[in-house]
Amino acid sequence: GLIFYDTKVTVMNRVLNATVQRTADHAAPEITLDPLEIVGGEVRSSENSYFCQAARQLGCVPSSQLCVKLASGGDPTYAFNIRFTGEEVHGTSGSFRHFLWQVCKELQSSSLSLLLLCPSSAVNKNKGKYILTPSPITYAEEQLLHFFGQLLGIAIRADVPLPLDLLPSFWKTLVGEPLDPDVDLQEADILTYNYVKKFENISDETELEALCAEIASQHLAMESPDCPNKPCCKFTYLSLTGEEVELCPRGRHIPVGWENKDVYAAAIRSLRMRELQTPECMTAVRAGLGSIIPLQLLTTLTPLEMELRTCGLPYINLEFLKAHTMYQVGLMETDQHIEFFWSALEMFTQEELCKFIKFACNQERIPFTCPCKDGGPDTAHVPPYPMKIAPPDGAAGT
Repeated sequence: GLIFYDTKVTVMNRVLNATVQRTADHAAPEITLDPLEIVGGEVRSSENSYFCQAARQLGCVPSSQLCVKLASGGDPTYAFNIRFTGEEVHGTSGSFRHFLWQVCKELQSSSLSLLLLCPSSAVNKNKGKYILTPSPITYAEEQLLHFFGQLLGIAIRADVPLPLDLLPSFWKTLVGEPLDPDVDLQEADILTYNYVKKFENISDETELEALCAEIASQHLAMESPDCPNKPCCKFTYLSLTGEEVELCPRGRHIPVGWENKDVYAAAIRSLRMRELQTPECMTAVRAGLGSIIPLQLLTTLTPLEMELRTCGLPYINLEFLKAHTMYQVGLMETDQHIEFFWSALEMFTQEELCKFIKFACNQERIPFTCPCKDGGPDTAHVPPYPMKIAPPDGAAGT
């Protein structure tokens, strides 16, 4: 927290350019994707998703081939080139950026099971935010998580902000910062947080009985073996993926009482914290990321800075966009139709602005720093800057 973000990014960019492994005389790896597999935007099965199609083809490409210098200038070098079956695409930038956008959509949909919608979003807190799905992983899932980590690194080198909405706990675990058992649990699963708090704040046995009766009415408890009519909870709880988990050996047979209620609350909290950290999954993601960028860089970044570097800001700053716009062939910023254009964009909502950016350059989020502010007017811009506004091709008509 002692170093400015801009300073960290400058150091990071210098390191990324010094760790390039694919030189200019090496051809970029190329993958072929079949858009017909996801006709209508709906992925029929996960194997057909762009994510899995790409993971299969890049599985045999050494990661050194994906370590390229930071993207800059008009025709940047990207980690790999993409061909779409049956489509003619000019240049490599548009299809690469469209691929990253599509992959983020797939990751945050039901077609891939690597990410899970955080439970809090069911009650309108952190709506639309995701976490890694916590569960024992198969070898195939480990490979996909490794590829997901590689994509995070590839996006950083390409300076294409990914439209991913992940909870802060993901970024904390990624940069190696411990989770806060209160704040992070509340963000990810506010219902469990409130449930645990109820048990922690009980002051006498009557309250405990009333709470168990309330839970029993929601079908979360069984009757006490000692007193058949007295409802009680057992040492079990639902995992994030919806399975009933024993919180200790033989937990299904241990009732929650006055003596062990705090142990019960602590066991639920530690179950959730373990699920949020999901070490097996995070190890695979970090291994993938570490094959593209040096992991030592993460030690200087806060979780929020890592998120900014990878995903950018989810809103479009029009002033920044104006400052990075070029007018071609005799057009001026003061022309009436140019002024109309900007005042129309000012009336757009953020959602509409994202759609405009997607239309203009095939990505929804744009970097909010550019090296041109440090150098002279000739310094190369970060793609997709500058935005170019040109006169119409045809001279006919008004």
